[in-house]
Amino acid sequence: MESLLIIGAYLLGAVPFGLVIGKLAGVDVRSAGSGNIGATNVGRLLGKKLGLLTLAADVAKGVLPMVVAGWLVEDPGRRELMVALCGAVAFLGHLFPIYLRFRGGKGVATALGIFLYLTPLAALTAAALFVLAVYNWGYVSLGSLTAALFLPGLIWLMYRAPVPALLAVGLGALIWLKHRDNIGRLMRHEEKSWRKKDQP
Repeated sequence: MESLLIIGAYLLGAVPFGLVIGKLAGVDVRSAGSGNIGATNVGRLLGKKLGLLTLAADVAKGVLPMVVAGWLVEDPGRRELMVALCGAVAFLGHLFPIYLRFRGGKGVATALGIFLYLTPLAALTAAALFVLAVYNWGYVSLGSLTAALFLPGLIWLMYRAPVPALLAVGLGALIWLKHRDNIGRLMRHEEKSWRKKDQP
């Protein structure tokens, strides 16, 4: 059963909801804007409502496999590990989806779902840091990088939970890796701002 949970978590995490929503609206988000399938690009191209719908779907696909694992794994000693593992695999599915030849999104929304389930107070605090960074500087990528950077420490300070903290380190490193192009543009002052008047 545990193998099925892991496979199911990957297959759900790999569903490119941003691409599906874009196609339904008549736009291939991979060939417009930043080319990313996440909520930020969908929001830029198709409006805030569809961007928020994409965000909700990507958050949910991080949460649902963990909820199912929590229900079905009876051994308390195994449950925590399996829940975290299903979240991690769903996240990897989003980054490397089999449906799109393993070229996926950056994982921020899916990671948010994972940690809202595991460590909600730390996740909400990291989300607040995200909002503050975007509000002050206008860059969604910078907000994402800030949240990913501080989340492991927040989890440790608030929960003293080694499994979620280590998971946050691993997922955060992948988020930074997936944002490497954004980091380069930020350093060159070429990154697109969410505030349209600030865009180069």
